[in-house]
Formats: sequence, C-alpha cells, structure tokens
Amino acid sequence: MTAKPSSSRVTLNSLREMKANGQKFAMLTAYDYPTAAIAQRAGVHVVLTGDTLGCVILGHENTRNVPLDLIITLTEAVRRGAPDIVLMGDMPCGAIEADLDTFVTAARRFRDEAGCDTVKFEAGDDGDQRVGRLVKAGISTVAHLGLRPQQVTSPDGYRAQARDAHAVAELAEQARRMADAGADMILLEAVPNEASLAVVDAVSVPVIGCGAGAAVDGHVVVTHDMLGIGDVRPPRFVPVLAQVGKVIEDAMRRYVQDIQSGAYPGAQHVYGMKKASAGAAG
Repeated sequence: MTAKPSSSRVTLNSLREMKANGQKFAMLTAYDYPTAAIAQRAGVHVVLTGDTLGCVILGHENTRNVPLDLIITLTEAVRRGAPDIVLMGDMPCGAIEADLDTFVTAARRFRDEAGCDTVKFEAGDDGDQRVGRLVKAGISTVAHLGLRPQQVTSPDGYRAQARDAHAVAELAEQARRMADAGADMILLEAVPNEASLAVVDAVSVPVIGCGAGAAVDGHVVVTHDMLGIGDVRPPRFVPVLAQVGKVIEDAMRRYVQDIQSGAYPGAQHVYGMKKASAGAAG
C-alpha cells in the first residue's frame, strides 16, 4: 500500500511525519518538465535535480563538470512539472569548491530562482560549517555522505564506503555533526546496511539511501538507470524496472524504415488545400 502524506502537498514536514510513522518515502532524479510531471503523478515524494545530469544528460564520465546556470535552469523546469512534491537541488562541484560566500549564493539561487525546498551538497571535512552557513541564510540543507561522486575522477573510484566498524563509527559521527549543525536530512550513498543503521540511530532527521540498504527512511536512484535508458550498466542497487531505452530505439528504427520505404508520410500526416468557396470565379 502506498504511503500518503497528511496533505496533498508533500513537504519536508511530510517526510518527517512519514519517518515518525515508519513509512518509507520514494525519491527519483528528474532533469526536465515531463519526467517531473510523471513522477508527481506516480506518487513519488521527492524529486532531485542531481549532478548526475553531467553523466546521463551531458555524457561526461563523471559529475564534476555541471555548470551552475544549466542545473538551475533544469531545476526550474522540474519545479514546473512537479509543483506539489519536495524538490531537491544538487549543488554542482564548482559551487562546492568555491569560497563559502559563493557557495551560499549558489544555494540561494536554487531556492529563489528554481523554487527548491531543499539543497543537497557533498559534505567534506568542513561540511558542518557549510551546513551552518546555509541554515543561517534560511536555506534547507541535505548533507550527502558516504560515497561522494564529485570527488571521483576515474571509474574505478566508485567504491562502497564505511565497510568496517571504525569507518561506520566515523560516518555516524559525521552525520551527527551535520544534523547538529542544522541539516534537515542526510543522504548516504554506497554504504552497507549496518552503516545506515548506525546513522539512523545517531540522528533524528530523515536519512535517504542511495544504495544504502533497508535501514534508511527513504530511497533514491537515478531515473535513467531504473528505466533502462543509457549505455552504462546501472549500479547493483538499482532496480531496473523497464527497458525504455529499447522502446525508444525500436520506435526510432521504425521511423527510419517508414521514411525509407515510403510508408511515411501517409495521407493522415499531410495537410490538404483549403476548398474553394462556392462563389469563387471560375
């Protein structure tokens, strides 16, 4: 049975209520208006306009080269498509690596220009300081811990994190610091269920898992991976629920064949001339 929030508009408070009631929430990526609209109709609780667009939309090998202006524009489109669910914007690498004032200015653009409910960033050693600055600016914040893809520069760098007792304890302490600084949620990527459980026990805010086992409060995957769109094999934690890429390819192939065979355009695709009026001169 699909869990329903207490009101028709899903908010950050809705997610807190769901956590308190033991209800899991669903989150997917969206980079355009139609995908966001479909996600909202399907009952998805949160959409993330993520820096994964660098890979699945722009074709880069990693997520480091996403322009701020581009992701802001796409996030605006997602907001128009999904006005009634939580919208999370993803801070690009350039904004995170900049000074704190530039970092806060970029986050403010997600809120004010794109209409985001909250902003996610990959939190490093100074993550609690950055959370504090965003909270002071009135910006809701999600701290991304575990695997941080923006720090990965080669494909073999995508490795699961926090896989021993010491690393789990460090991760839980880091999450606690982020929550104490004011983070509204924690996102854990590529960690064992034991690590997620330790974080859930350490903080009171909702914890989102991206390949983080069953202990978390909500789950997120890249929509393109889930739908079978793209040439890259999805991570092991992604449930591939459709092969939309194959459907699109077959339709395009049929289009090419119909043009070459002359089947397209048919009579139904062609505009006719206006009929001459009855009183027109012969």
